[in-house]
Amino acid sequence: MMEQAEQQRATGAQTGIMVALALAMLLASLGTSIANIALPTLIEAFSAPFAQVQSVVISYLAAMTISTVIAGRLGDAYGLKRTLVGGLIVFATASILCAVAQNLWFLSAARALQGVGAACLMTLAMALMRQTASETRVGRAMGLLGTVSALGTALGPSLGGLLIPVTGWPGIFWVQVPLAMLALILALITLPGGFVGRETKEKVRSTLRWFIVDGGLVGNLAINILVAAVMMTTLVVGPFYLVLALGLEARQTGLIMAVGPVISIVSGIPAGRLVDVWGRGPVLALGLILLMVGALLLAFVPNMMGALGYLLSISVLTPGYQLFQAANNTAALADVPKERRGTVSGLLTLSRNVGLIAGASLMGAVFTFGVGSGPLTAATAPDVAAGMRLTFLLAGAMMMAAIGIAFGPSFGTDRRNAVVSHRQDVVGPRATVDKTPDPASDQT
Repeated sequence: MMEQAEQQRATGAQTGIMVALALAMLLASLGTSIANIALPTLIEAFSAPFAQVQSVVISYLAAMTISTVIAGRLGDAYGLKRTLVGGLIVFATASILCAVAQNLWFLSAARALQGVGAACLMTLAMALMRQTASETRVGRAMGLLGTVSALGTALGPSLGGLLIPVTGWPGIFWVQVPLAMLALILALITLPGGFVGRETKEKVRSTLRWFIVDGGLVGNLAINILVAAVMMTTLVVGPFYLVLALGLEARQTGLIMAVGPVISIVSGIPAGRLVDVWGRGPVLALGLILLMVGALLLAFVPNMMGALGYLLSISVLTPGYQLFQAANNTAALADVPKERRGTVSGLLTLSRNVGLIAGASLMGAVFTFGVGSGPLTAATAPDVAAGMRLTFLLAGAMMMAAIGIAFGPSFGTDRRNAVVSHRQDVVGPRATVDKTPDPASDQT
């Protein structure tokens, strides 16, 4: 009976931790997507051109991208829980500043501060989930974070669309305040503290050596950039194709564009379970293959079958993304000592954001080049179809390159060699991986 009671308490504690971390991840992804729906309202409210109003979105994403690795290092140096709590406080404070902003530049600055808080939430939620999940459920935990991230991305435009007619644009920021406070309370109550302490200079030096020699991690990050760029390409190019090539109305386009996030929500946790059952390698391979096939389908099938072809292609691409996310995140954090998991999580988030920016800018430029000269709004349906085909042929080639990186001869061996090299540097030349644990990982 005592053992059963202990097991129930442990299960309840783990559930509380997962809820707190999932809510933190939800806030970060919600902040990314909820402001987009308010851009037309902000143009009218501040009498500003679109190029200036875009700063409300770009400042958030840029600040989050710049801050991710810093957030991870702070988590390693001062404690993951402590830094996550600080990030929640920053995020809540910035949300209030956004809501009371009286001019566009103050709003953009507050959004940048919110992006800094979001970097802590996204980065440290991943590190803490890896830290607290049992070895048999790591993939499932990463799948849950992927599902919640997709939920936040899908929820942002719809929630903002409901709030703006009732509360005006400040409502999309006020609604984030109680959510951040709830996440803060849950984090303080449920998360165990004291995972790691302040790092010594020797730990910092050994961490730098780890990243310099860890070719496996470099591979994880490179693939993450490529995959994120392809996924952002669907969000940037897809609406133009549906409206200009297929002639759909905005409402119909919105419904079709929502299918991808819904599939992500449904497939995230099953993807994580597959990692736990099959292992990281097979799931990573399956995810990348589906991404490649989905990208190539987008290059040709929508031009033959219209909206149905687009939906079919997205239905192949999106589950591949969730399988990739669960497997790649698990693989990147698998052999990382405790005191470096915050930094590695920060690098994963940084690489993802770099990929998102590349997808929005570089792949968008490829699409424009494929369409031809002149404004996009004046392009003919065949021109837009040509741009779609060129863009996703390139996306398919990028996924082939990702498969080559993932299963090349050095991807798996570099990580193991890095572990051996690091431990020999710290423990001594006679230490072995099998017999001598990493002393740095035992210091809490």
